[in-house]
Amino acid sequence: MTTTEFALNPYPWFRMMRESNPVYFNSQQQSWSVFRYNEVQRALSEHSSFSSEFAGSNGPLDSSLISTDPPRHRQLRSLVTQAFTPRTVAQLTPRITAITHELLDAVASKGEMDVIDDLSYPLPVTVIAELLGIPLADRERFKDWSDQVVGATPYRDRDAQKEMSEYFRWMIEQRRREPQNDLISSLLAAQIEGQHLDEQELLGFCILLLVAGNETTTHLISNAVLCFDEHPEAMEQLRATPALLPDAIEEVLRYRSPIKMMFRVATTDVELGGQQIRAGEGVVAWIGSANRDEMQFPDAETFDIRRTPNRHLAFGYGIHFCIGAPLARLESKIALEAMLERLPAMQRKRDVPLEPSGSFILYGVKHLPITFQ
Repeated sequence: MTTTEFALNPYPWFRMMRESNPVYFNSQQQSWSVFRYNEVQRALSEHSSFSSEFAGSNGPLDSSLISTDPPRHRQLRSLVTQAFTPRTVAQLTPRITAITHELLDAVASKGEMDVIDDLSYPLPVTVIAELLGIPLADRERFKDWSDQVVGATPYRDRDAQKEMSEYFRWMIEQRRREPQNDLISSLLAAQIEGQHLDEQELLGFCILLLVAGNETTTHLISNAVLCFDEHPEAMEQLRATPALLPDAIEEVLRYRSPIKMMFRVATTDVELGGQQIRAGEGVVAWIGSANRDEMQFPDAETFDIRRTPNRHLAFGYGIHFCIGAPLARLESKIALEAMLERLPAMQRKRDVPLEPSGSFILYGVKHLPITFQ
């Protein structure tokens, strides 16, 4: 199997590891890999034993929600929770719908499009840029930076976090002088126990929201189109019964999780899946494998848009459950609903080979050309 084939279909390897080495020590990387649902769930949620804080680049993301433990994590999370509640997010429906149809209007008469270039990237990045209050004209820079942060493209002697920090410092200074009705202004005004966020924490929030606000949803939408293309009967069911779409999206999240793994570090000597993990050792929690665990999901290799229950781990678990999950779900629902309604006979261009995203964290493809009537 080639590297590309493996990146596009790691699931046979996941299955083999669940059966033979569910908690496996990689001597080259000096870290543990965890493949079964119960152990992955525990590594993601038991923050007293498996920390999200680890020595990284000392960049702003190391001061962000994704890289902190309680009590600081709880304090930081409380600052942005209100921006991403289901009720708050639901108010974005008209704007998300308008952006979606503007993007589809641009390609509808052509009979073909690239799902990622034409819809699943520009939609979420437009929404998060408007929420943050940053110029959409810089969209290509956002994608370049985001791809570097998640490892989808090589750094090439550049530091994406540093470039993003310089960009956001300028935006933050603008908002200090002239506050607006946006997230950056809200973060500047916010206080934790009487203290404002320091610059590193502000930058961490901005970078995390921009990167996470577009990368995950981009792959969720395109992974959904891939699933529907492979299972045309599911696509027909969804066209006939659009009310099935939310459950179908949950099944896409399980079957082709946009986030395939997360990192943790053991804070103490701890037993996991019958193995002794020592304090300081790294743990890779393979979400993509956990979501195909037959012990948790009957017929786990079957794509079933009516699956219930569906307790997948695609958005994480515990205190680090993705704060943007309601937004990702809504954007995906609106985008896929519009595609199913407006693009009859939608199918992938089989003569264009799929190319994996290249990210070590995310699962998805770089381009997804489709045709339609």
